[in-house]
Amino acid sequence: MSVCNVKKAIILLYLGKAELIEAHDGRQIRSISTSMPFPSIVRLSVYIHIPYKKIILSRKNILRRDGHHCQYCGRNDVPLTVDHVIPKSRGGEDAWENLVTACVSCNNKKGDRTPEDARMKLLRKPMKPNHVTFIRHFVGNMDERWKPYLFMN
Repeated sequence: MSVCNVKKAIILLYLGKAELIEAHDGRQIRSISTSMPFPSIVRLSVYIHIPYKKIILSRKNILRRDGHHCQYCGRNDVPLTVDHVIPKSRGGEDAWENLVTACVSCNNKKGDRTPEDARMKLLRKPMKPNHVTFIRHFVGNMDERWKPYLFMN
């Protein structure tokens, strides 16, 4: 599963390498001699295995994964930082499962302790995101017709 731009989808359709599954209502792509529906979802005729790009562990991607909300208090209207659930001084690693988004206040309150020691509860257990999770962020506004294909119903 991947997301591509309309130009790429039209080229794949024209070359017969893909079939149209869903089109934008009422929109057409026109040339001098022909017109075709504006593609929204296409399916490749022959499956080509392309390995997914690994999602890089970065501050920006941790903020994306956590929806730009503090994972302790839930706020999103304050400056955010990245917190180690198990502090590095206690053997915590820089890993998806040990990093969460935290507001400055919660991060300072937790300090160099575990959430249990600081009596703070995580709203969600941190985990490594998958490729489909990040499609929405790369695309921006997602077409409602995509949801059944992305298993988001």
